[in-house]
Amino acid sequence: SQTLASTTFHNYFRLYDKLAGMTGTADTEAFEFRQIYCLDVVVIPPNKPIQRIDYNDLIYLTQEEKFHAIIDEIKDVTAEGRPILVGTASIEASELLSMLLKKARIDHKILNAKQHESEAQIIAQAGRPGAVTIATNMAGRGTDIVLGSGVADKGGLRVVGTERHEARRIDNQLRGRCARQGDPGESKFFLSLEDDLMR
Repeated sequence: SQTLASTTFHNYFRLYDKLAGMTGTADTEAFEFRQIYCLDVVVIPPNKPIQRIDYNDLIYLTQEEKFHAIIDEIKDVTAEGRPILVGTASIEASELLSMLLKKARIDHKILNAKQHESEAQIIAQAGRPGAVTIATNMAGRGTDIVLGSGVADKGGLRVVGTERHEARRIDNQLRGRCARQGDPGESKFFLSLEDDLMR
């Protein structure tokens, strides 16, 4: 129960003779990899051209207005028979959104640290027509969301972010949940002036 020594992740990793890795979001941190680890970042083009459309952020005065707009967005997307994945920065935000969806009588699945055992099953269903999935930024990464029947013809999976993260890399990870392997898809962030980062 006593700490005898501690180190930073940076110093710990520098103890290794060889370092390498692979991720979809390393390019945004290329300067840090070069400065701290003397590692170059090489961008490998995707297997198929990216079809994703990244819309401009929408900014609202209050969080209440923002969440009402997200509910309207979910209604519009699901009415088209498309799936939607809503990314939140915290478990609290995902549970607030879940409560608002229940009030609006919108069927949905919630994916956060509390549901890690059923994570793969929830993600497997996230691409079916009209599916609504709420996920914290950390949840379900590394698992492909396979589009259900006819979804690709309607524009693919819509990804919605409920706020911007301090690290752009995390936002890119959320965006990258849709439009994989040449599939169509769209992403959009909803922000409010009451968000921590905006304040």
